[in-house]
Amino acid sequence: MPRFTPFAAALLAGGALLAAMSPGLATEQVVMAPAAAVTEPATGLKETAIFAGGCFWGVEGVFSHVKGVISATSGYAGGKASTADYEMVSSGTTGHAESVRVVFDPDQVNYADLLRIYFSVVADPTLVNRQGPDTGTQYRSALFPTTPAQQKVARAYIDQLTAAHVYSRPIATRIENGQAFFPAEAYHQDFMARNPTYPYIVHNDRPKVEALKRLFPKNWKA
Repeated sequence: MPRFTPFAAALLAGGALLAAMSPGLATEQVVMAPAAAVTEPATGLKETAIFAGGCFWGVEGVFSHVKGVISATSGYAGGKASTADYEMVSSGTTGHAESVRVVFDPDQVNYADLLRIYFSVVADPTLVNRQGPDTGTQYRSALFPTTPAQQKVARAYIDQLTAAHVYSRPIATRIENGQAFFPAEAYHQDFMARNPTYPYIVHNDRPKVEALKRLFPKNWKA
């Protein structure tokens, strides 16, 4: 179900909208995942990675605070360009997942480091087609590698976490290759930074950013 419509977004800008919250549903578990055994060699060139892990507001909010991240953009991946629209994606029938495109400097933060942060504080990788209060295929946990090297590192890391029994349930995170990314509507971009007191953000997403700062102080940027 959409968190709000474009009309509701206009109301939000005036401070007149309260988020629909689901009491009793806990935020995603925080787990200190181990460092990856397989990493990419630094190329000296900026790279792009795409992550899906529930509502893109929180995913973007966390990665925006990671040192070495140049930009984080909310959007859609996994479906067609013609259905890369918030209300259509919210139907759960488009194949898209709410995703975030992260452009980063690999000399400051490796793709494997981003994976570690993702599996530790961004998403609960054991949940199938849901995160927090949101349910549907558009909220699945998924990685969209943009290079063969990223695909190799992602697969190796999931295998590493599985072998180490880091989680009490099987990892459901999917690796989806060859998927295009489509930026979301303007009102979704930097949503957490622009709306820090929005109830959905306070309840579901701010704890993720706080966990990043607490667990990964060397990767933190204000």
